[in-house]
Amino acid sequence: MIEAVNVSLSYRDGTLALKDVNLKVNPGELVYIVGPSGSGKTSLLKLFLGIEYPTSGSLNVLNQPIKKGASGKIRRMRREIGPVFQEFKLIEGRTALENVMMGIRFLGIPLKHMKEEASNALERVGLSNKTLSKVENLSWGQCQRVAIARAIARKPKLILADEPTGNLDHENALNILELLTSFKEKDTAVIITTHATHLIQNERNVTFIHVKEGNISIERRGEL
Repeated sequence: MIEAVNVSLSYRDGTLALKDVNLKVNPGELVYIVGPSGSGKTSLLKLFLGIEYPTSGSLNVLNQPIKKGASGKIRRMRREIGPVFQEFKLIEGRTALENVMMGIRFLGIPLKHMKEEASNALERVGLSNKTLSKVENLSWGQCQRVAIARAIARKPKLILADEPTGNLDHENALNILELLTSFKEKDTAVIITTHATHLIQNERNVTFIHVKEGNISIERRGEL
């Protein structure tokens, strides 16, 4: 699903964000990327999404090489990824249903089925009663769930969530992590970046990617 071999990433200003990364993520795997702010967690997600390209080394995501000159193929690859960003990028003036539908409009499915998939996704995140509510009338936590519904509506093979607990209290943070990890299935991997290690310190059957100053170490717990 994801395989990185000696991957390094340098930005234009000369900053070395990641160096000599070697890792493999399998279908159905739950992965937490942990480390302090600025350690390289988000840079790793950007590589997985093909927003950034490795400066050196090789990276394959969903059987697609992430490299310059493959932007068209990388865009198609992203259709199989469900991203959840810190900025939800919801469109005000549109309902929760419409926002989720906009996340799957490129899949080429009929409008009726698109509405059904969006409604089902909102139900899975506990927002079936907010389908027709405009997003500007929703709470921060509800908007986050709309963003998650938008990500899972496309039935992705890979879910990438960047610091989804950053602005939440302890209870709601646990609820969001439980929700995200529930989408891990036989053919779907879930990767979550977080600095809130106290919330996940007792997790089992999970892979931890520890990032510090661009270096990574991998810890696998339990049966994967």
